Amino acid sequence: MEQKEIILSDIQLTEEDRAFVEERVGNGPYKTANDVVHAGLQSLQHAEAELKRLIQEGEDDIAAGRFYDFSESDDLAEFIIARSKTRHA
Repeated sequence: MEQKEIILSDIQLTEEDRAFVEERVGNGPYKTANDVVHAGLQSLQHAEAELKRLIQEGEDDIAAGRFYDFSESDDLAEFIIARSKTRHA
């Protein structure tokens, strides 16, 4: 699969973001602003992939009946307290 390079020359950064990038280039492990942006995008991709994985895990648990149904908020509080006590016993 051929990868096309897209040039985004009109990216506007806040002063705070600009300072962050400049610090990472000046004092951090990054050689260029592009390296900082690339690392940030990789981090975002990993976070989104993890979120999708967790959503799928939750949907799978619901489909398999692995969930609790609480009709009253007090029921939830009691469940959490009881579960905490059994884990710390």
